[in-house]
Amino acid sequence: MSVFFSITTLILYLTRISSRNPDFAYDAYNRFDLDEMNDDECNAELRVRKRDLPTLAQALRIPPAFHLSQRSVVDGMEGLCMLLRRLAYPCRYGDLIHGFGRPVPILSMVTNHVLDYIYNTHGHLITQWNHTPLSPPALEVYADAINQKGAPLKNCFGFVDGTVRPIARPDEHQRIMYNGHKQVHALKFQSVALPNGMIGNPFGPVGMSKMLPCLYFFFFSFFFDMKPGWNPTLGLTCFH
Repeated sequence: MSVFFSITTLILYLTRISSRNPDFAYDAYNRFDLDEMNDDECNAELRVRKRDLPTLAQALRIPPAFHLSQRSVVDGMEGLCMLLRRLAYPCRYGDLIHGFGRPVPILSMVTNHVLDYIYNTHGHLITQWNHTPLSPPALEVYADAINQKGAPLKNCFGFVDGTVRPIARPDEHQRIMYNGHKQVHALKFQSVALPNGMIGNPFGPVGMSKMLPCLYFFFFSFFFDMKPGWNPTLGLTCFH
């Protein structure tokens, strides 16, 4: 009797509860079809022109299809467009349903999967010393461009830049993550910006209270990695 009562109670409980997530009618929308979008729509929605999408996919080495952990399969171009749409402007996953015709969990898994794929494939270009944009000839070009704009230094090739990214208040270590200047809990990223708009070498994230010692480590590690990029023409290079 007690077992029957427990099962009956469980069934009644499960029938009364409902998911907190909104029930979107994703099946009422058509699946994503890039051929149906014109160049202006792609530029507005994805921040990339339609004719440039194949080139971008090739440069990022996007595979023909992405296979998710729960066995869903998404076309490679569709997955890339999902990520571009997600990053183009702050939005919720529910805002992507009308353009891709997929449920919110799939949209979330696809965007995170594509983002992880791009980072795992190309992350070394920003987390390690990239010899292509920071080679001795490139440093000389950067320094000449800065000097021609009126800078008194002839060996300055970049500028220290940082960004504060607000986060939700953590349950632990709130004092470490608190930014007194911005009055928010945040993570700090530091980098060297090059004259061509590219990021030379990023560092972070770090907590706000640890920022000063981390800056010393950032400068030391940057110039330590610059030893292969010594330029005999400029001599001792620097950034501002």
